[in-house]
Amino acid sequence: MSFPAPEVMRIGQARLTAGLDRFASISLREHEEIFGSLRRMATAQLVDLVESVDLRGRGGAAFPFGHKLRAVAASAAARGGKPVVVVNGSEGEPGSAKDAMLLSRSPYLVMAGALLACQALGGREIVVGVAGGALAGLVATALRAEPNLRRLTRVVQVPERFVSGEGGALVNAVNGHAALPPGRKRRASDSGVGGRPTLLSNAETFAQLAVLGLLGPEGYASAGTPDEPGTLLLTVGGSAARPAVVEVPAGTALGTVLDICEARVAEGVLVGGYHGAWLPAEIAYDVPVSRAGMEAAGGTLGAGVVLPLDGTTCPLGEVARVARYLAAESSGQCGPCKLGLPGVARALTAVADGSGGVGALEAARRSAGAVRGRGACHHPDGTARFVLSALDAFPADLAAHVFRGGCGRPVRDVLPMPADEVQARLVVDWTRCAGHGLCGRLVPELVRLDRNGYPAFLDMPVPFWLERDAQQAVAMCPALALRVQRGGPAVLPPGGGARGLPGPAAGPARWLPG
Repeated sequence: MSFPAPEVMRIGQARLTAGLDRFASISLREHEEIFGSLRRMATAQLVDLVESVDLRGRGGAAFPFGHKLRAVAASAAARGGKPVVVVNGSEGEPGSAKDAMLLSRSPYLVMAGALLACQALGGREIVVGVAGGALAGLVATALRAEPNLRRLTRVVQVPERFVSGEGGALVNAVNGHAALPPGRKRRASDSGVGGRPTLLSNAETFAQLAVLGLLGPEGYASAGTPDEPGTLLLTVGGSAARPAVVEVPAGTALGTVLDICEARVAEGVLVGGYHGAWLPAEIAYDVPVSRAGMEAAGGTLGAGVVLPLDGTTCPLGEVARVARYLAAESSGQCGPCKLGLPGVARALTAVADGSGGVGALEAARRSAGAVRGRGACHHPDGTARFVLSALDAFPADLAAHVFRGGCGRPVRDVLPMPADEVQARLVVDWTRCAGHGLCGRLVPELVRLDRNGYPAFLDMPVPFWLERDAQQAVAMCPALALRVQRGGPAVLPPGGGARGLPGPAAGPARWLPG
């Protein structure tokens, strides 16, 4: 979610959000008054502390943090190098704002955890990765106020793209490459920033580490459930009248969170973000906010994104919008992303607009199922989970679209999406198009030809990995009917001509002084 972060609320005692009811942003002096200081720990002490409460990463995968600490320490001991600690604050998920909230409003809590881990591992560098210039500037300014952080820390700004938040993509960006996931599995604990052992986790995880260090295992476990102690942060948006980042004890009923955010749920609730899953409205209120509770209900906690839908918008239209966005936001490194995800988006769009019937529904299910487990990263898997869970969660709406051509409700753009005006789209001037069909052969990911040979465009931006092919399609159009423009529908007024494509949307990181 774009900076600034929304309102902050809590259920129960404030931990991660302590002081935010009094201060818009907690200064270094105010942080010391509220939280005090952390004692230094050796690696073994820190690992024991973390494993005593089974602290998990809060970026989506819920990987045991103790395993990461052990792996980095072992790799550093074997190779003799100094580890790097990376704070991932580059939330690529449009519905998430918790890391941006922490880094902008309570940055020293996040950095206290990062510094604790860095000192325990014997590291000499902390890297903070963020998306967006405003947040990057705020973090860099905050770090300059504390001597240790000023000496150890650098801030890296990455492109605001969905895949930029993936850990491997952030490491690539810090290393001067494009902010894209690596095409093969690579453990940051073995070789991360500069080829050194790297401890990488998201901003909330390091804030949790700081709270654990301050409270100790018993104090930390005084909230939450026996199996999942502590609190967690949720970003609640969608149809909520009061969108907010909410701190809740693990095990709290999701309905309690929805009520304080004044969210009316008529259709369903997306949990875990755009790689998450939909919960039907009839069960959502009673689901516990925990990893186990969400999984038992068929959902996933993920990065803590909660997006309810009320009855004023078309659910399938909202899902199709996101599917098109996810297809454009892939890395384009494998077949499931380059052809599979546009195929999913195209079939789902046909279901949503009522033009596809049962055949489009079967194609959507078949295409989503075909990409699972076959990608170079987890983006196809997450997209398939999002789409398939939607087809299960909205049976009445699905029947209306398949058999009656639609549900009669508009698409109100309730699910959050990045600003569209900066994205490039392939468009056509119908007064010039003669149906040669060349564009459908050059960019089949974006263009399908109808029965008369005329192009039918998938309403999504041109992915960066298709820019060269789109350039070629524009240049080779015999009728000069194609061009690329920023934002807008895929149609041109009479007299439009061919134009080139703007520069690439993906690139390496930009460094800011720490």
